[in-house]
Amino acid sequence: MVSSRPGLKTVRLKTPVDVADLKELVIGNVVYLDGRIFTGREGVLKRAVEQGHGLPAPIDEIGNVNFHCSPAAAVREDGSYVIGAVTATASFRFANWLDDWFAMSGCKIIIGKGGMAGDVYRQKFVPNNAIYLTTVGYGTGALLGRGIKRVAAVHWIEELGIAQAMWVLEVENLGPFLVESDLAGNSLFERENARVAAGLDHVFYGLKPAIMRRYGETDDRKEELI
Repeated sequence: MVSSRPGLKTVRLKTPVDVADLKELVIGNVVYLDGRIFTGREGVLKRAVEQGHGLPAPIDEIGNVNFHCSPAAAVREDGSYVIGAVTATASFRFANWLDDWFAMSGCKIIIGKGGMAGDVYRQKFVPNNAIYLTTVGYGTGALLGRGIKRVAAVHWIEELGIAQAMWVLEVENLGPFLVESDLAGNSLFERENARVAAGLDHVFYGLKPAIMRRYGETDDRKEELI
């Protein structure tokens, strides 16, 4: 489902997603998700890939959308779990696992914070017909938590703990997320960073050097003023 406002396209995707869904996305689009997703950060990646355990459940049961995050989970009296918020973690740390992870998981969407390098998208995401969605700013954990309807399953919680375990979540209108990379490997952050960098010399032209310096910005200790 797609809705449009001036300068902004909002897309609502049903999981599991397929390549046809992703072909319609453009970097900068806003995305909301319905269906089943799973969490998986370094603990899951190390256990599944490095330690050779593989996935803890069939792909059909966990879905094909991987959220790099930690849930704020609590246990109810009946032993079931409730999640009030989810906090995204920085994804660039997981790039070295991606080749094996894509082959193992079949993921088509990875969600996280801060994105990855443009070369990672082109070399690892594009061959696997996958894209990256980024969270919007800081402090959105409680907002994202509203989109979690229930915990469908949790795997490896005894081995990895609450933050690192794989949580399989049923979600509705989960978001907002921004399309950071598309199927062609284009990156929103890479494009906008280039635009900003192109104008920096003009912005600072003619200004005197900064009076205050942070430790480590110069090799001459006499120049470090506090």
